[in-house]
Amino acid sequence: MRVLVLGAGVVGTASAWYLARAGHEVTVVERQPAAGLETSFANGGQISVSHAEPWANPHVLPKVLQWLGKEDAPLLFRWRLDPALLRWSLAFLRECLPGRTRENIRAIVALALYSRSRLQALRQEVALDYDQRQRGILHIYTEGEEFARAIAAARLMQSFGLDREPVSRERCVEIEPALADAAPRLVGGDYTPSDESGDAHKFTQALAGQCAARGVVFRYGTSVDRIATAAQQVAGVLVSDARGSELLTADAYVLALGSHSPLLARPLGLRLPVYPAKGYSATLALAPDSAAPTVSLTDDGYKIVFSRLGDRLRIAGTAEFNGYDLELNAVRCHALLRRARVLFPRLQTAGEPEFWCGLRPATPSNVPLVGRSGLPNLWLNTGHGTLGWTMACGSGAALADLMSGRLPDIDFPFAAC
Repeated sequence: MRVLVLGAGVVGTASAWYLARAGHEVTVVERQPAAGLETSFANGGQISVSHAEPWANPHVLPKVLQWLGKEDAPLLFRWRLDPALLRWSLAFLRECLPGRTRENIRAIVALALYSRSRLQALRQEVALDYDQRQRGILHIYTEGEEFARAIAAARLMQSFGLDREPVSRERCVEIEPALADAAPRLVGGDYTPSDESGDAHKFTQALAGQCAARGVVFRYGTSVDRIATAAQQVAGVLVSDARGSELLTADAYVLALGSHSPLLARPLGLRLPVYPAKGYSATLALAPDSAAPTVSLTDDGYKIVFSRLGDRLRIAGTAEFNGYDLELNAVRCHALLRRARVLFPRLQTAGEPEFWCGLRPATPSNVPLVGRSGLPNLWLNTGHGTLGWTMACGSGAALADLMSGRLPDIDFPFAAC
């Protein structure tokens, strides 16, 4: 069938790949001049199944209160008269219940494991170069209470099939020698050797090239203005570019516009529980022989990740709930560098850091919306939060199965909203 995919981020592009591979005729609409230029552009670079614990958990509420008013807080809510944020926040509170957290971790681990396996299979099928590393992900902790909770979370994830193992301070330094100067601050860590890292932007552009070679048509520089309906289904999508407006039609439509998905869905009577969570990153060009990490790291207490991407170091993290604002906040940008200097005091760079921010499409549970919407020919692939890169191949493959009338090989609560 003819499928129109809205959005060419890592999730939309992966959806296009698996739909084309399943034999469908695919067109992708993207407002940017190329794929992967928004939220997928400069994220943390991790394929991190080990990052499956959602923000909404029983331990986060005291921290949120502690972080109120702190401009550099890892999780920052900018409260204002925003009904969407209020609804999202109330749902977030419900997801903090222990039973909900456990079920959300189960679902996230299931999709993330499946997605990682799909990515590995994809690499066997086509040549992709995106500064990938298969050296695992090491989570580090500087507070005993935080480490104790991490051990409990690791045990739960192990029960769901993830190889996340607690490790000592000494073992952390063995895994990543660049942590030697920070060793006195560490209380321990946990290591997932099967996790990976890589540049999501490079991957998205490389996969878009593979899609085009399979016949996928990309309409870059084309904005999605409105989804038109008739007879209780999508009748077409009104788009515009430098030449004017146009109605594009297909047999089925995929909404993969990240944080902008709920804005297009709301006029259709669909209230998607997705809200933008602004994340920040700094990319450092490394000097030769710089004492920089080569294993991807997650500093859980500060919600910051470090990923080596060739001769660059990507430092990314935090979440700021401030609507669709994309202004760089200098305090939050420099908080990333400050933490990097604490952990890696001998880090040597070449040139100035490149700062960036992007809007992650977050659901209250951190479980994405993948599956059919309330309209029979409109499908969802959005709401992946911080794990869009991690879950892209899995959610794209699963969605292609669903749209082709097949049951995906994964136990996951697929959307039906």
